[in-house]
Formats: sequence, C-alpha cells, structure tokens
Amino acid sequence: MAFARDREPSVVISARGVERLRSGHWWVYRSDVKPGGAEAGAIVRVNDERGNFQGRAFYSDRSQIAVRLLTREDVAVDRKFFASRLRQAADYRRLVVEDTDAYRLVHGEADHLPSIIVDRYGDYFVIQTLSQTAEKQKSVIVDLLVEMFQPKGVLERNDPKVRLLENLEQKVGVLYGEVPNEIVSKENGVSFVYDLAGGQKTGGFLDQRENHWAARRYSKGEVLDCFSYQGGFALTVAANCDHVEAVDMAPAAIAASRRNQELNKISNVTFREANTFDVLKEYDELDRRFDTIILDPPAFAKNRDSIPAAQRGYKEINLRALKLLKPGGYLITCSCSYHISEALLLQIVAEAANDARKSIVVAERRMQAQDHPVLLTMPETLYLKCLIFRVID
Repeated sequence: MAFARDREPSVVISARGVERLRSGHWWVYRSDVKPGGAEAGAIVRVNDERGNFQGRAFYSDRSQIAVRLLTREDVAVDRKFFASRLRQAADYRRLVVEDTDAYRLVHGEADHLPSIIVDRYGDYFVIQTLSQTAEKQKSVIVDLLVEMFQPKGVLERNDPKVRLLENLEQKVGVLYGEVPNEIVSKENGVSFVYDLAGGQKTGGFLDQRENHWAARRYSKGEVLDCFSYQGGFALTVAANCDHVEAVDMAPAAIAASRRNQELNKISNVTFREANTFDVLKEYDELDRRFDTIILDPPAFAKNRDSIPAAQRGYKEINLRALKLLKPGGYLITCSCSYHISEALLLQIVAEAANDARKSIVVAERRMQAQDHPVLLTMPETLYLKCLIFRVID
C-alpha cells in the first residue's frame, strides 16, 4: 500500500537527477535537488519536477550526496522493509562465503542499504552508519541483527571521516551485549586476531580474503610481501613457499602479524618493520631475486587530484618488484584506490614491465571478495583490484 503522499517528507529532483537514477546510479547530488522539502536524515519520497514518483531514499541536508535511493517501488520503508533487505543480504552470503566466520554481511548500496555497513566476526557484529538517515535508523538495524542472528555483541565503528561530511560525530562504542577487545576468526584455514574497536576498517581487511587464497595458489619459493599489514597474504601463502619476508612500516601491524604467526605456529615467515619503497630499492641494488612478490599498498589516490602522484607511486613499486622477480615468477599487485581503475592499473604495470625489460602475462584479474558485491551501475562500488602476472623472461 502506498503512503499518504501529503503526509510523508519529499524532495524534488531535476531532470538530470532523474536521468541519473534511471541510469542505475543510486545517488543524486545536492545540485540536482530543489531547495526545501525535508528534514535532515528523513526517509523521503523522491519526485521529479512534474510530481512523478521516482522512488524512496535517504536524505541528507549536509553531504553533497543529498539523496541515496532505497527503492524505486512505492512501498513503505519500515522495519519490515529493512528486515527483508537484511534477509536478502544474509541469503547471498550463505551462497558465497565459505571457510570463514569473518565476512561482510551488508555492503551499502550494493545490498540496497545505502551508507550502511555490517561486518560479522563470529558471534559479534560491527556496524557503520555513514549518513544522517542511516544514523537515525541505526537502532532499527541493530534490533533486527539481534533478532535475526542472536549475536553476543554489536559494536559501532562510526569513526570514518566521511561522517564529518554528514555533520555526524565520530564514535566507537558497544550498542548491544558485550564485545571483547579482541576476537579470533579463521580465514582460509588461518587464524587471525581482530581488534574490532581499533583495527583497520571494522577490524580487518575482509575484502582481500579471496585474493589471499588466490595468491596461495601461485606463490612459491622465496616470497616478498610488501605492505603486509597483519600478515593476511604472508601467512596464507606460507604453506606453499620456502620462505616469506613480509614488510610493513607500522610497528603495530608488525606486532599484530607476529602474534598471528605465533597463533598459527608458522615458522617460515619473517616480519620486518621497514619502508617498502626503501626495501625494494635496497634489494634492487643488492641484486636480490624472488619467486613471488606481493604488493598490497594503501590507497595512493584518495581523490582525483591525487591520481598523477598515485600513478607514479604504483609505477615505482611495480617497476622495482618486476626487476626483482625471477623468470617464471609471479607478481601479485593490488590497488584499493577507486580512482585508479583496473584499466589504468594494467597500463601502469605494462609500462613498468617495459621499463624493466620483462615480458609478463596476465594470470588473473580479480577484485574484492564476493561478500563485498559490486553494483554494476555504480562504479564507486568497485574499488579493489588484484592483478596476478607471470614473468616469462
């Protein structure tokens, strides 16, 4: 049953905003929203300039993303609506998530729950509400998580800076039950300690889980793992290798890696606190060679203006890595920068290979794990690239 139109909050969007929604993009920017009509954080009826219904959406009076579409259908957005979306998300994860109890349950727009993130770590959930409306609906989402999954605890990790764009405070705290300082979950048969309140993202980089396993398939011999963080790649590939040297410049990351190493009793990995750029240069000068090199740097391009500098950074690390690889060796190179497309990353690596006088073939082109789905018509939802190359001479 449709809402009584005269009683529900609404916004009017321009013809350009209508076209954006019809193209499959779920955001309408402030420049395409007519002034007035709704309070901050409301769930609104979206109309065009002729009064035609276009959908229901989250509304923000601060962010440049003023409208985040929820549905094109003329239906009530209530507890039942959110419960249905959560069930759909959970059904999909049961299909695609294997051999782990640490995964993403809700991935924002790609699960038609815009600006809402829910990660599961065993019996505990971590939630992020990254817009004004998501924040207002937080208690409903938490109640549904408790009702549907019976977790021991739910934590909010609402410390991302993007919340400041919504005039929302940054905060971390327990919303339900109790959440320990650390939990242990398995990924690809390897145990990892997660700090849900203080670790990266919601505790760890769950989006690389499937790429860790793919890397294990190719890794061999002497391995150099750069930007190793808490040892996700290094400890996963170790079983197939003679030795892995893992490098990260953050002391906390190295400490966490060594703890994970001890937890799994893995003896053929050495963790080194150092700057990856310096290590790659050092080993080039020493004529050191490796059978496999893994590059998983932080986002070099935070925005469009930083793309040129990011290109130079990606070019340097891939060029130096290719120089260090033996014939028949493998380069596993990643970018989590949305602004660096797969096509651009392929171009960067191709230029690096030419400069290094190496011929390489593409073994695999990968992206984020399947529990971080990509909404085809929203390129922003595809951010992680993982390319695997084989050196043939």
